[in-house]
Amino acid sequence: MRNLSNWMMLLLLLAPGVAAQTNESLLIGPGDQLHVKVFDTPELEQSARVTDGGELPLVLGGSVKVAGLTPAQAGKAIEEELKGGHILLNPRVLVTVEQYATLSVSVLGEVKTPGAYSVATPRSILNVLSLAGGLTELADRRVLIERHGTQEKIACFISNTPATALEEAVQVNPGDTVFVPKAGIVYALGSVAHPGGYTMTNNEGRTSVLELIARAGGANTSAATAHGKLIRKSASGYVEIPLPLNKMMNGEQVDMQLQADDIVYLPFSYLRNFVINSAEIAATIASAAIYRF
Repeated sequence: MRNLSNWMMLLLLLAPGVAAQTNESLLIGPGDQLHVKVFDTPELEQSARVTDGGELPLVLGGSVKVAGLTPAQAGKAIEEELKGGHILLNPRVLVTVEQYATLSVSVLGEVKTPGAYSVATPRSILNVLSLAGGLTELADRRVLIERHGTQEKIACFISNTPATALEEAVQVNPGDTVFVPKAGIVYALGSVAHPGGYTMTNNEGRTSVLELIARAGGANTSAATAHGKLIRKSASGYVEIPLPLNKMMNGEQVDMQLQADDIVYLPFSYLRNFVINSAEIAATIASAAIYRF
């Protein structure tokens, strides 16, 4: 009865640790230093480093493949090896990582200070981005994480809403790579208050024609709003789409969603207007200012 009671106490003590390890997403990799504890068999306890081949050498000889596993899964694999080798009938193994070999996260793309940052434990994506100085004003909020070891790609969205951003923050593990792409840009040219390029950095990553005109300070009083045009680049060149802005503003026509690199062009009044084609309008983009409001 005393032995049974001891075993029950052991299981109760182990249960929280086993449950916690099952939820771990940080995987063991080559070069990691592991500590292996076999309960009731102290002579099998060891600390060893995972080989380049991803295997952990055991005290009694042989090795177990542990790379790509969580510590809990590695413990199960060692248990099976001990049972399969007829060393123990019912081993209980606890594996912990004493030191990770890869202690950096690479942050690339539209952050203020791209580079590799030392981390020893998993951190939230917001914490990792803060290490790199945060997002630039041209950053897309759709961020991509590549997991170390498995190369699994995980997409996450950094919301403009603080509470949502904190609630939905994804964990980044040591060795992962974080890439922040550049947001799409749309252009308002011609007779608008502030002609130039505007990033699509709102929570939806989208911008409509009326939203773009509003961000550009609105159409000038002299603009020929009935004769606007949307210029969209295609595989064969530029395509012109009539854009009756006056009807959109009056609710007579549905507002149109824009795509990255679209150009909305509002002609000047007829007295000042002149014939200009799509290619000539597109050629002015290189000198257009990029606005961020």
